[in-house]
Amino acid sequence: MHPKSTTHTIHDILYTVHEWGIGEPLLILHGFTGDGGSFCTRLPHLARHYRLIAPDLLGHGASDSLSDRTPYRMESATAHLFALLDRMGITSCAVLGYSMGGRLALGFSVYHPTRVTALILESSSAGLATPSERQARIISDEVLANRILTGGITNFVDEWEALPLWHTQSPAIKHDLRESRLKNNPLGLANSLRGMGTGAQPYFGDNLEELPMPVLLITGEQDEKFTQIAHSLAQKIPHATHTTLPHAGHAGHLDAPEAYQTAIKTFLGQ
Repeated sequence: MHPKSTTHTIHDILYTVHEWGIGEPLLILHGFTGDGGSFCTRLPHLARHYRLIAPDLLGHGASDSLSDRTPYRMESATAHLFALLDRMGITSCAVLGYSMGGRLALGFSVYHPTRVTALILESSSAGLATPSERQARIISDEVLANRILTGGITNFVDEWEALPLWHTQSPAIKHDLRESRLKNNPLGLANSLRGMGTGAQPYFGDNLEELPMPVLLITGEQDEKFTQIAHSLAQKIPHATHTTLPHAGHAGHLDAPEAYQTAIKTFLGQ
């Protein structure tokens, strides 16, 4: 059993979608610098029970990288997911999002709650609460976007890989991630930051109490920042469970893959 990849044109934008497994659909949304194919192939245990649907998000992988920033914005990106599910004949499904993909998954659940049967957020947030926080992040993301465009993808990946966020990852995983990151288009990554960065997106913290679906929050115990964020989210979401993975960092699906997939299977099985 191997993933298959197809292309879909949504609002004149080409998306590549990777599918793996059989069963009820599980929409999977990768993080910044990632891609759907690399993410879903890390989840073989889930593929035995679910139909994994993992698009390359706009500006990433083999999907389009546009110069127009508007389609990258949260409102557009969630509308594209809605249309993509319609194109694939999926009326509702569980949604799993990691980091940036988690923010997109949360936005999709806020805007289209009837399409989401269950929500899984790994190392993610609801955005930034105050205008000053959002503006500061927009400024810092614009600086990073310009560095990606002027310095090139290799220099950016070198800088990205040096972040303390990834200190728990093994050399083999770092090598695999580097190869996939280097395939990204610098313009796509830059405009993804500008359109759907934590500062650019709407703040969803005020919508958490309205979420009707069960929600699983997953964080690594060594990722103190996002573990605290998940704890705060769990206090506001009516049907939320927070699972912390031992010895894992920001990317729990890489650091503790078996515990990660077991937690998701258990949650969805309930």
